[in-house]
Amino acid sequence: MTTILYGIPNCDTVKRARAYLAAQAAEVQFHDFKKAGVPADRLAAWVASAGWQRVLNRQGTTWRKLDESVQAAVVDAASAQALMLAQASVIKRPVVEWPDGAITVGFDQAEFSRRLSPAAS
Repeated sequence: MTTILYGIPNCDTVKRARAYLAAQAAEVQFHDFKKAGVPADRLAAWVASAGWQRVLNRQGTTWRKLDESVQAAVVDAASAQALMLAQASVIKRPVVEWPDGAITVGFDQAEFSRRLSPAAS
């Protein structure tokens, strides 16, 4: 399995993650939410692995711009996933699917380094 990084190319956190992975000469496939959309089956796997509260970015501009009634309607995994499918920008980025099947949400350099080390394989 290839490492797949999901995100939006102009997101600063995605840029940092991609730059870090490139500097480590990691083979990574990039999935652009804006061009390719959010794969519903993968979103369900991310929510199952990390929890919808972790995958949904309530700190971002997109979330803050949503109507309060839309925000209030997000009460569980199903409602969160429906919103994330409709508005990919509310997904915390990047989401990375690692070759071992693990999923990480957000960029943590120490975690990325650990996952890229030979002992992690």
